[in-house]
Amino acid sequence: MPVLTCPEHVVDVDGVPMSALVAEVPEPRAVLVALHGGAVTSRYFDAPGQGSLLWAGAAVGFTVIALDRPGYGSSAPHGDQMSSPARRVDLAYGAVDRLLATRPRGAGVFLMGHSMGCVLAVRMAAGRRGRELLGLEIAGIGRQPQPLAAAVMGERMQDGPGRGRTRTALRDILWGPDYLYPGDGAAVTTSAAPAYEGGEVRRWMRDFPGLAARVRVPVHYSLGDHEKVWRSGRAGLAEVAALFTASPRVTADEQAEAGHNLSLGLSAMAYHLKVLSFAEECVLARGETA
Repeated sequence: MPVLTCPEHVVDVDGVPMSALVAEVPEPRAVLVALHGGAVTSRYFDAPGQGSLLWAGAAVGFTVIALDRPGYGSSAPHGDQMSSPARRVDLAYGAVDRLLATRPRGAGVFLMGHSMGCVLAVRMAAGRRGRELLGLEIAGIGRQPQPLAAAVMGERMQDGPGRGRTRTALRDILWGPDYLYPGDGAAVTTSAAPAYEGGEVRRWMRDFPGLAARVRVPVHYSLGDHEKVWRSGRAGLAEVAALFTASPRVTADEQAEAGHNLSLGLSAMAYHLKVLSFAEECVLARGETA
């Protein structure tokens, strides 16, 4: 197993400090860049005792960068500069470029997103630099929210005496069932969410098909078998996979014994190894076409 540390790094991107956790190996197969979901931080991918993605990736030869998305971590005070989706894409790519300026990339960069992190990841993959990527993993996202999740999210936007019940229901949807997690994983990863995310949620269903159709790299899509936010099961997986019409390869996978937060559950290591296996296949494919 490689010797590594996972310190926080902060780089300046056009006057905005962008933070990330980095697990670096000397000669990486490739670099995996992970984008967390809403109301959490990059620590989501490095929670103790739960199959840390950073440690798992480094153990099999990948440098892993868990980036605090724009509006989180060190960039949180600059939230008023984050309203444009294009600006957030530029900040994310800028942070990766600066973090890798003096580090080897191996075969290239593989991009991974969870939940709201998928919105940024898909935008990055669909943009002008998307073809440079080795591949894309998206997880905990979908086209259609489950009815209870849609109702709870709608109520959360409103003030009223039922907000306490709404918070409890939202916690159950995002972090349940409890037996799938080793403890309260939310306690070590939670963060205030930037203001722009409310609009991102509302635009996602409209924008997702068009963005997905512009992704031209291999795609791996994952949902937990106990997913409570998005339509799941065979139909839900197929519905999203079918959107990536320009991708040379699309694989949809249901992770057993997993809820919405795949990287924090008891099955986190099993999930991370699947993602890393797909990333390794993308490395091999890049070598064949180089």
